[in-house]
Amino acid sequence: MTADTLTAEHPTPARPRRHRYAVGLIALVAAAVYSLLGLVKLHTFRASTFDLVIVDQAVRNYSRFRPPYIPVVGGWHERGMDYLQIVDHFSPIYALLAPFYWVHDGPGSLIVAQALLFAAAIPFLWMFTRRVLGVPPAYLVSLAYALSWPIAQAVAFDAHEVMFVPLLTAIMIERYHAGRALPAFLAMGALLLVKEDMGLMVIGFGLYLFVVGDRFRGACCALIGVAGIMLTRGAVIPMLGGDTADFWAYNHLGPDLPGALLGILRDPLGTLLLPFSEAAKVDTLILLAWPTLLLCLLSPLSLVALPHVLERMLSDRELWWQADFQYSAFTVVILFCAGVDGLTRLRRWLRRDDLTPVWSAAVLVVALTLVPRFALDQLYQPDFYKGDQAKIAAASEAVAMVPDGVVVEAGNSFGPALTRRATVLLFTGKAHDAPWIVADTSRWEFPFGSADEQRAQVEERVARGYTKVFDRDGVVVLRR
Repeated sequence: MTADTLTAEHPTPARPRRHRYAVGLIALVAAAVYSLLGLVKLHTFRASTFDLVIVDQAVRNYSRFRPPYIPVVGGWHERGMDYLQIVDHFSPIYALLAPFYWVHDGPGSLIVAQALLFAAAIPFLWMFTRRVLGVPPAYLVSLAYALSWPIAQAVAFDAHEVMFVPLLTAIMIERYHAGRALPAFLAMGALLLVKEDMGLMVIGFGLYLFVVGDRFRGACCALIGVAGIMLTRGAVIPMLGGDTADFWAYNHLGPDLPGALLGILRDPLGTLLLPFSEAAKVDTLILLAWPTLLLCLLSPLSLVALPHVLERMLSDRELWWQADFQYSAFTVVILFCAGVDGLTRLRRWLRRDDLTPVWSAAVLVVALTLVPRFALDQLYQPDFYKGDQAKIAAASEAVAMVPDGVVVEAGNSFGPALTRRATVLLFTGKAHDAPWIVADTSRWEFPFGSADEQRAQVEERVARGYTKVFDRDGVVVLRR
């Protein structure tokens, strides 16, 4: 079976210009909404050093034709100021964002770029759905994606390499389905430049191709995915000074890959049950499938997402299981496309063409019902735009005291306001002897366990010779 004989049941008509404008408008409105959410958080000191400053430092260096150093992570791991982003996560694709910094140098550019990239997947999802189900369902599914909870959670939490994945997976699936193999495989190859584990998604795409009958290309894709993982994790990252142990999150299975494989062989049933071993895992798995009314599970396209989902659910890192962060945005487009394909299979089995309008409307309704549970809910809450006014005023005055061009240890919420004009390190229990420190002693901030720990750390720095030059509403500035 090839792309031309998949589940497309509608011929591809010439796309009317009015649909181009309508789909473009949906994408632009979505990008504006995503930008608004991220920019409000940035300007009200609710963005975070980990991870917005990390990406900002890398892209700024790319924009100035320098290696993508990320001092904030180098300081965190105690590996030096010249620590490379492609060692922390292999994401050379960030270099494509450099032109945004030629227009505006600062983390706000990342937020807007991320919003545009997430929204750019909409036209390809629309074309795929239009080809399979028709025009009205294409609009409903596209709107459901625009409102989807994985995208909402990603745009609400700084900026991450996942911003490229919905667009690339949408191109990969839609162009292959349209019989345009070259752009599909180029998009697939670009995934390997997004993150060191994206070879898993390439393997998943190979599995899908093999199942639908395109066996030779499926096997080639799977081999490319394996080679990509081995090359980045086994050669490039160690060669550049990285530690592959940073990526190992399966110590409950074994100390390394061979040990984990032996652990799986010793207890295969336990391994099969591991993705369902915690309530948070089950909750996330249900939330991933529910936006398509579970029909994504009827499509072999779900195989594209399977390796990445298993990477999360088999790990020992609790944050990976959660629905609260950006991780689910890696697979959201794949599962929507799988839902569309799953519906066509269900229609054939039941011989019920009338399921299409019901399902596509229900998909949008489900997306709407999930909005209040996730980050887009903030946009219609007036308090979201105000923030803590006293804290914002104190924070603004505090960061203004830090001179340009210095190294500053900043609390997690202050780094994004300083990174444009200073070298930001995260304020932690580790002393980096930076000449300036900005901290918050009144509320918890990552990576401390409590506000009391932060106050104790500030007092310890004062005892070691720092001078407190600002202290208001819990916001403190220290100068060495």
